[in-house]
Amino acid sequence: MGEQQTQSLWDHTLTFFPQFLAAVEERAASGATIANRGASDGGFVVPLAAVGYRVIAVERDPLALHGGSVHLPGDENAHTTGLIDRLKLQALHDRVQFVEEDFLQAEPLGVLCDAVWTSCSWHNSANRHSPLAEFVTRTQEMVRPGGLFGAEFMMPVTQRHYLIEHYTSPEKLRRHLIGDWDVLLTLRTNEFTERAYVGQLRDHTHRMGLLLAAHTPSSSLYQEKKDS
Repeated sequence: MGEQQTQSLWDHTLTFFPQFLAAVEERAASGATIANRGASDGGFVVPLAAVGYRVIAVERDPLALHGGSVHLPGDENAHTTGLIDRLKLQALHDRVQFVEEDFLQAEPLGVLCDAVWTSCSWHNSANRHSPLAEFVTRTQEMVRPGGLFGAEFMMPVTQRHYLIEHYTSPEKLRRHLIGDWDVLLTLRTNEFTERAYVGQLRDHTHRMGLLLAAHTPSSSLYQEKKDS
């Protein structure tokens, strides 16, 4: 058994999260509520909580939440610290609410969030049984008027990927934003080689995209809802 892994297993992977965080800091109040759908072991939850946001972590994987043995590149095994214990070690546990359920099967949160972030989740094979539109719609429904929707996602590389709708693009994804949404930013990478990680034990080629949007219902409709 190797050493204990206390950092996120995804710390070295490419992410557009800094762009999302900058948009949140510009638009949301201090102490805002941010949901991370597909929170994994907390690569985004921990930094959000550390700067003072209230975080709702939606994750169904017991290993990601509670830790356990993982097989690492280089044919090594390690015990990884789960998100819950990582938060406790940094005295951030009280800032995070956990939803330990399948996102598409869980009951509504009962609160609208100031921003929602999801990273490379819907393209995973375990989630491809549900249409991409369902993932996007359920995520949209978590965002309050004036709030932010942020998603980074895998774009197609091989011919096989082009046949799977979950490998999408910023242009295709924005078509799923039903209702009053203002797309603030789209980004994409060229093909790049990413180092091996848990679940993908060899170096591999990716393309990634980002879409940031703001929920901007018409002022009259929004006022009617507030008054009702």
